Amino acid sequence: MKEYLELGQIVNTKGLKGEVKLNSFAEDDSVFETLDTIYLKKKTQMIEKQIEKVGYSKNQVILKFKGCDSIEEAETLRDTYLLVKRSDLGELPEGVYYIADLIGLDVYTDEGEMLGKVDDIYSTGANDIYVVKDELGKQKLLPGIPDVIKETSLEKDQIIVHLIEGL
Repeated sequence: MKEYLELGQIVNTKGLKGEVKLNSFAEDDSVFETLDTIYLKKKTQMIEKQIEKVGYSKNQVILKFKGCDSIEEAETLRDTYLLVKRSDLGELPEGVYYIADLIGLDVYTDEGEMLGKVDDIYSTGANDIYVVKDELGKQKLLPGIPDVIKETSLEKDQIIVHLIEGL
């Protein structure tokens, strides 16, 4: 499992005092309020930053980092990804997983047929959609509902699914 998880990407600045706007990848944006430290990843470089203030505007999170006090400093952070240590997020409830942990898992039917690997997961609001890609690149879209996703095992690196009619 990855030690760091992506929580968002800085897409712009806000105001003149060093605040940045970010597109959040978190299911619940309030997670930023619980964090003191975040890591900024730009290309191969990772920089530790302290969060000074968290705000919200429309569908974006506004962050102010300690020591970033001008628009010029904030501008240098544009397109930077925000990462957090997995250990800083706490334990997930039973049956809930980080998308980063599911990407790459082998997907089998409950009859033992290999469908491919999890290539991506999209959130639709009602449920997640698992994008499963086989070795030829063909995609199969599976709804992340209990009738379809029967077992997820990070230890075995696999997901067992039941293909309901229409899939």
